[in-house]
Amino acid sequence: MSLNVAHGRKLARQQLFVRPHRFHANLHEVARVIRREAPDVIALQEADGPSFWSGDFDHVERLADLTGYGHCFRGEHHRVRLGSRSVSTGTALLSRHPLDAPASHIFPRAPITGRKGFVVATLRLPGGQAVDVVSVHLDFLRKRLRRRQILAMERELTRRENPLIILGDMNCWWRRRNDALGMLVERLGVRPCRPEAEDLATFPSRRPRLRLDWVLLSPGLEFGHYAILADRVSDHLAVLAEVRLRPAARASHRAG
Repeated sequence: MSLNVAHGRKLARQQLFVRPHRFHANLHEVARVIRREAPDVIALQEADGPSFWSGDFDHVERLADLTGYGHCFRGEHHRVRLGSRSVSTGTALLSRHPLDAPASHIFPRAPITGRKGFVVATLRLPGGQAVDVVSVHLDFLRKRLRRRQILAMERELTRRENPLIILGDMNCWWRRRNDALGMLVERLGVRPCRPEAEDLATFPSRRPRLRLDWVLLSPGLEFGHYAILADRVSDHLAVLAEVRLRPAARASHRAG
């Protein structure tokens, strides 16, 4: 599952105008969706640590407590200090299974929109195959910057040997080679599910028109069920994907 949790503000336009107790209530709603769908791993974006603008508590740890998921990792990509107050936000992974060697990577500084980045960790599928799971958030304003962020991802992820599952808010839709998604497909060899489908929009959640949230897989993996959830727990809708090893990859893993 992938969800931009929008700093816990749900459908509010800006978290600064949300009362502190509402962040707890909003995360309870997110947790209900997670418990109902019971995914093995959840990729979160706009996931806050203790921040004055979103209730001053760690949202990822709170979701782990509410869902009973025993493994979580949050990467801090953007931090601002204002006297005694601070803002901490980034991406995260929440998992039923151990997250091995988790790491956080921050993209180069981005004027106006703040820094983004991604987290990655190794997860073992039920058959024992290791996969690397990524939660990423790309810049929403500039295509050129998104492309630079993809190059930064490529530098880090091409060093890894396991198949990739990349989930996140890409802030762009499918335009083949002319956008960050096409670049990601070309450079890392991953592929999305039904890239030109018109029924998989995720933003804005009140009336979805744009497909900004994606799951992409390495060639050794394949999609099973793929759905956009209707729950409006954020300004983005969540993506739920079933991921399986391809038969040839399963045979190769058994032989190895």
